[in-house]
Amino acid sequence: MSKKPTLSFWQIWNMSFGFLGIQFGFALQNANVSRIFETLGANVEDIPILWIAAPVTGLIVQPIIGHMSDKTWNRLGRRRPYFLFGAIFASLALLLMPNSPALWVAAGTLWIMDASINISMEPFRAFVGDMLPNEQRTQGFAMQSFFIGTGAVVGSVLPWVMTNWLNIPNTAPEGMIPPSVKWSFYIGAVVFFLAILWTVFSTKEYPPEQMEKFVQEEKETTLASAGYKEEPVVKTSFLKVGGIFGLLGFAIVGLTYRFQLDKNLYILGGILLLFLLLMLLAYITKSEDKKENALVEIFSDLLRMPSTMKQLAIVQFFTWIGLFALWIYAVSGITSHIYGTSDPQSQVYNDGADWVTVLFGIYNGVAALIAFALPVLAKHTNRKITHFICLVIGGIGLASVYLVSNPNWLVLSMIGVGIAWASILSMPYAILTGSLPSHKMGIYMGIFNFFIVIPQILAATILGFIVQDLFGGQSILALVLGGVSMIIAAVMVLFVKDVAASNN
Repeated sequence: MSKKPTLSFWQIWNMSFGFLGIQFGFALQNANVSRIFETLGANVEDIPILWIAAPVTGLIVQPIIGHMSDKTWNRLGRRRPYFLFGAIFASLALLLMPNSPALWVAAGTLWIMDASINISMEPFRAFVGDMLPNEQRTQGFAMQSFFIGTGAVVGSVLPWVMTNWLNIPNTAPEGMIPPSVKWSFYIGAVVFFLAILWTVFSTKEYPPEQMEKFVQEEKETTLASAGYKEEPVVKTSFLKVGGIFGLLGFAIVGLTYRFQLDKNLYILGGILLLFLLLMLLAYITKSEDKKENALVEIFSDLLRMPSTMKQLAIVQFFTWIGLFALWIYAVSGITSHIYGTSDPQSQVYNDGADWVTVLFGIYNGVAALIAFALPVLAKHTNRKITHFICLVIGGIGLASVYLVSNPNWLVLSMIGVGIAWASILSMPYAILTGSLPSHKMGIYMGIFNFFIVIPQILAATILGFIVQDLFGGQSILALVLGGVSMIIAAVMVLFVKDVAASNN
């Protein structure tokens, strides 16, 4: 038997530093892409479907990268080759995005950017599980939260800083991206790449033979109580689960056609039908070939999910509906509700959009500060109670945006969101890794991403319909809906079994 050694503060610092660059890129994307889309001619109700790139690429890329990284070992190691490869392409996409000559180019670049960021980001979650013993994983994910918050602060406020400190214009002729946004993306590309290089060259991974010893230790301790059993999946299970999703897909497509619902719902139905087809392909492959290929392995691992992971999936679903509502509708909701304009060429609109980037920086800054307090709170309560408290505070903060008339008071709302964001980035992963085997950490982190991107896909396909037809075009109400969803997530976390905590 072999137990993973305890790492020092600076070792955890170095292995997490790459997230500074990853979140710098994500922050620029989250705070500015809707602005770029509107500048290039997108209507408010069309923005969610343009954002569909982010969750769809995550749904496809992360489990594949997770599966591949579990089986990779070369001169750079197991996870680090993916850090580097993703960083190169994400940096190039960051350079291209603000120079998009047309809306379709910007939408296509978002696909490339998000896929590349996912290639770098997915192995980072598994990296913590690989390198740290269970008692340090809360600290490890909290460190990631710190770098995520720090990177996002700078990335979010950079356009505002460019305008207010460096006098770089935040307006441009119709159809052109403001110079302040362009320069922010250029800086983001450099920071992304250099931060990833820091982790790649400062951290060494355990060799395969050592990881195998750690796997044997875990099999004798927490995995059985987590509901994980590495047994062959009965091939008919592919048909049963695929059939359920297929029926849902057919129902959504049929109802959308019959009642002339929002056409974006066809995308959701199509994704569910694609899932059915992949399950059928996995069934056929398993029937004809005794040796499992990547597709069969990925879907077999999906069906073998530990019970702890299934419980966390519900929490993640409601959490990320709230977050995606914030990212999509913060600019249009705040500029229309508080600043009284929806004209992206007006100075008032761009001042409001710049303030939103500052608000995004504030909630990320709060997350960076709160990150170091979370392990302390979790030690005196537990990880579930810690996450519950933070999600309730975040839900109230997000919903309170509707009650604000002075934009300065939005700072208080974003402090609440920041407290939740710190916990969202750490507590679910700290709970999850204790229920996962080390040799499948990558694939399960990729599958866990399903429960982040599926609610985002759902939000992207129905929020436009909800805002336009049910909320009368008042996009600020989407933020209220997001706050309610986050509070539901808080309640659901109380039903999660934290196996690793109960075994310590």
